[in-house]
Amino acid sequence: MSQITQLLNYQKKDSELLALEEEIYNSEERKKYIQTQNFLKKASEKLDQLEGKSQELAGLFDRLTAKYEEISETLKDYEHIDELVESGADISFYQRSAQQLTDSLKSLKAEVNNLIAAAKETQDEYLALKKKVIASQKLYPDLRKAYQDYKNTRQAAADAIAEELKTIAADIDEEVLKKYKAKRAERIFPILCEIRSERCSKCGMELSLADKETVSAGRVVECENCHRFLYKV
Repeated sequence: MSQITQLLNYQKKDSELLALEEEIYNSEERKKYIQTQNFLKKASEKLDQLEGKSQELAGLFDRLTAKYEEISETLKDYEHIDELVESGADISFYQRSAQQLTDSLKSLKAEVNNLIAAAKETQDEYLALKKKVIASQKLYPDLRKAYQDYKNTRQAAADAIAEELKTIAADIDEEVLKKYKAKRAERIFPILCEIRSERCSKCGMELSLADKETVSAGRVVECENCHRFLYKV
């Protein structure tokens, strides 16, 4: 039996294994398991970010509060402005200064209020996400088991196909099979395609003169464009 025939037989059986792999990959059991797994991974990073943001806001809040209290204390000095005026001080200077401090105080108060709102929003987001994470963590072991159980029900069929592939592979050149498996790993399929009108039947690339001579001798060539194995009947 020719290498081409053996490769075609191998590919035909391999397509059954590929279909089984795709069935498992696209199963609802796997989707739910992977979605939850990805969520928990990303949620953990997000929780760390929110916690860091919360600490940053708390530090900023403390600094603003300290500044607010400092200005408030300074304004207390102006409670005795009458005494300063009586001693000959320039009242307009103290009025301007007091107004500037009052404006600064109002601005700081607005910043503090905005900060409190941002902190509350961050805390609410953190608590909501944490609640969802806890629920997902409880569910995760069951989803993982459901996916593993589903895989196990399909494993016998996959093992049977793998054994048949081993038998067919025994008559295929080792280097050719190695290249076949490398292409299979790259999700190229079908790997072996018939040449039609001197072109790759998969992508339409025309064969070079050298490749035309090679296939005419009954050997397989590799498509320069899609890298599939090409043969001629």
